[in-house]
Amino acid sequence: MTGSGLSADGAGPASGGALPQPATTDWHLLVRGALRRLSGSGVDSPRADAEQLAAHVMGLQTGAALARILAGARASADEAARYGELVARRVERVPLQHLTGEASFHGVCLQVGPGVFLPRPETELLVEHTLAAVAGIDRPVLVDLCTGSGAVAAALAHARAETGRPADVHAVELDPTAHRWAARNLEPLGVHLVLGDAAAALSELDGTAHAVTVNPPYVPDGRLPAQPEARLDPALALYGGDAAGTRIPLTMATTAARLLRTGGVLTMEHDETHGPELVAAVRAQGAWADVVGHEDLTGRPRWLHAVRA
Repeated sequence: MTGSGLSADGAGPASGGALPQPATTDWHLLVRGALRRLSGSGVDSPRADAEQLAAHVMGLQTGAALARILAGARASADEAARYGELVARRVERVPLQHLTGEASFHGVCLQVGPGVFLPRPETELLVEHTLAAVAGIDRPVLVDLCTGSGAVAAALAHARAETGRPADVHAVELDPTAHRWAARNLEPLGVHLVLGDAAAALSELDGTAHAVTVNPPYVPDGRLPAQPEARLDPALALYGGDAAGTRIPLTMATTAARLLRTGGVLTMEHDETHGPELVAAVRAQGAWADVVGHEDLTGRPRWLHAVRA
């Protein structure tokens, strides 16, 4: 959808402190105006964001909302004002997921908000690889370290349940705020969630896990994320503990070695600057029979897998 923007859509206060009223309640024109504003502010996916915000206000899935919009649906005055306010906040680079309270990840709708790391699409590669690694195992024991919102653990539990062969899934999170978000997402799926330091947690599972997944903090200390939205992620979930950003990932690899049975698989995301160096460092731990680095869909070094010796 392209075209001219709205003359007023809740971008800021009018005289007297009240938000200006939208010039139209035609959803098609509202979304066109939002698209123009979001594009002008540098949002990466302005069309998708404009449409998802409209669907959120309408209380519909995006596809259903678009069908109604194309059929000529009109917004109520309250809906138009609410939509304008949400678009104005997105223009200010408030993350879309904070505005809707939801994030989609590998077929699971997660509850998210301020104080928890927002899941990224590239992390779905960890889920796919782990599911493939345990596909032939009945009731595998799976552990997700540094779980954050619980995205990976939720996706694993959901995908295995969908096959009719559920897994015994465990997750660990250190930050109390993130833990509260993870609890909302994981308790309905029957995932065992622990609040604590992953390096010492779940000792009762030592030597029993079939697979360990981890998307640890790995950004080199002092480096600011390129996207304004990513800078709102909690620092505890971003930075890897040293100038290279590898201290925490290597600690998590050691923890995974403790938890895994012989032949168990570690799948771990890492920074694009790590690559072969991190693979070599994990291999040097001596606990692994095989360590291989992998690229994400854009060709950047992004994750590794290792097999417990």
